[in-house]
Amino acid sequence: MRGLLITFEGPEGSGKSTQVDLLRDRLSAVYLREPGSTPLGEQVRDLLLHGQDIVPEAELYLFLAARAELVATRVKPAMSRGEDVVIDRYHDSTLAYQGARGLSTGWPESFPRPDLTVLLDLEPQLGASRLGGRARDRIESAPSDFHLRVRQEYLRLAQADAGRWLVLDATRPASELALAIWVELGQARVRLGRD
Repeated sequence: MRGLLITFEGPEGSGKSTQVDLLRDRLSAVYLREPGSTPLGEQVRDLLLHGQDIVPEAELYLFLAARAELVATRVKPAMSRGEDVVIDRYHDSTLAYQGARGLSTGWPESFPRPDLTVLLDLEPQLGASRLGGRARDRIESAPSDFHLRVRQEYLRLAQADAGRWLVLDATRPASELALAIWVELGQARVRLGRD
């Protein structure tokens, strides 16, 4: 039986990584991050987050290259072994972030679609304040109007494919969000016949 693919999405400061860590305490799965989780992915991550300005098309293709490597070497093998896979960001991030830059891309056939996508929704200004005084990466440093467009893209994606998205208000306490995610994951297992 194929394992589930569960992805976490949201704007900067929404608490995705916190929720992934909380799920790790409850669910035995393969945990990955994007970009990253492969040698190529980590190199691309460093370039994308800490490199110089990159034209939007090059940024898009770098994300896709890192994702193709991750899918081929980590995601598909784990799922074919029946393991669940949890990813902190996935292709919906590309659709939202590069969409906010005015680029359009579809869903590559070689990338499995998530069984459940958790969107931690948050106003961009609040997300920025949650980052505190730490140094910001290239994407976190983008202007606030860009982050507003990213949020709008996420909400549009969730509305267009509501069956796989769980949209949660990221201002709720972390423990409440973790419980809501756990309950929805159980319902997704039943819905998909994987309980």
